[in-house]
Amino acid sequence: MTTRVILVRHGQSTYNAQQRIQGRLDHSVLTEQGKADAKLVAAALQDLPLDAIYSSPLQRARQTAEEIVAHLGSSLTIESPETLLEVDLPLWQGMLRKEVQTQFAQEYQVWKQQPEAFKMVISTPEGPKEHYPVLAMHEQAKRFWQDLLAKHQGQTVLVVAHNGINRCLLSTALNISPAYYQSILQSNCGISVLNFAGGWGEEAQLESMNLTNHLGVALPKFNKPEGIRLLLVRHGETQWNRDKRFQGVKDIPLNETGKEQGRKAGEFLKDVHLDFAVSSPLLRPKETAELILEAHPGVELQLNPLLAEISHGLWEGMLESEIEADYPGMLAEWQNSPETVQMPEGENLQQVWDRAIAAWSSILESAKPGTTGIVAAHDAINKAIVCHLFNLDPQYFWHFKQGNGAVTVIDYPYGAQSKPMLKCHNITSHLNSGILDRTAAGAL
Repeated sequence: MTTRVILVRHGQSTYNAQQRIQGRLDHSVLTEQGKADAKLVAAALQDLPLDAIYSSPLQRARQTAEEIVAHLGSSLTIESPETLLEVDLPLWQGMLRKEVQTQFAQEYQVWKQQPEAFKMVISTPEGPKEHYPVLAMHEQAKRFWQDLLAKHQGQTVLVVAHNGINRCLLSTALNISPAYYQSILQSNCGISVLNFAGGWGEEAQLESMNLTNHLGVALPKFNKPEGIRLLLVRHGETQWNRDKRFQGVKDIPLNETGKEQGRKAGEFLKDVHLDFAVSSPLLRPKETAELILEAHPGVELQLNPLLAEISHGLWEGMLESEIEADYPGMLAEWQNSPETVQMPEGENLQQVWDRAIAAWSSILESAKPGTTGIVAAHDAINKAIVCHLFNLDPQYFWHFKQGNGAVTVIDYPYGAQSKPMLKCHNITSHLNSGILDRTAAGAL
């Protein structure tokens, strides 16, 4: 049974508004904006039955959870373990961000660029001690997951916490290194959805991350003049998706649902200024990209064959039951250890990784500073690209869901050579009224 965790960052706090470092300092409370946004989170969750609610004990998170519970009309008791406390920054908390950048310039650069190596020397009764905030948070996040997953197997749980601990909760669940702490955006009252196949240490999947459409914010701001933004889109539904047939490089067009998903994706992105667009040459992503570009008539669609879907070889056109009958045990291997599977007369995931990364790199290299583009491709290709952002190899293929017509936002804030930032993952809220991915998203 799948355990679903709805992860929410607290609403805007007084320290957020003042641009102060908060850490574990408990002086800040929700602003009126923060309270209003918490109500919007409740509205987004209203049709989703919850079995438990957890919150950080710090009042900005606790207030957010209380607002959500009140507007859901829930009778659940909010549990507040210390394993949901925010990152501990004792030398900075309470200071304005600009003050920290000036007074601790070198340390701040390490915090932003090498978070896994960032340390503070703090005084203890035993003498000075080196404190590594991000590494400590990763261990704290693991303890939280161990406890939650032991208690709530097969249930749906709401967790309301903070920017730092939420980043570490996502990272530890998905095997992402602490080095990428700054590469995961968590907006105030943003919603993320994680699915766990079993207990701690078993398979986890990021269904979506940092959804903000319920707040009236389609995409996070992009205001870095030297930055590059790439909007990664999976193609709309085909009949083979609906039937759960393996497609691979078979050139199956969009069905009517897929065309509607493409149109809705176009509506969702119509106010986003696009400078370029690249697609797999196969019909389903090409048609999806063309529907999006109807609102951007000056943008020419480029085709890159390296973005074509994984070749499933002899599996293409087959249902899972047919694959199991003809290749006993191989489908289970694909589902549990995908990196070990060589598709009969097709590809393996390392081959997909190599060409997906080559395509992504070429797109980045040709993008000019300050530009935004869409990349329309496929389930396996998109998963490989998202894994690549965090230096994850093919064994983590199933960690990142890709729904038909979904949009993922990836920024390179300081140009193509800078470390990427995942701003949003697998947005499907423009396709339905809820936060869950309800697309076919079946066989590849």
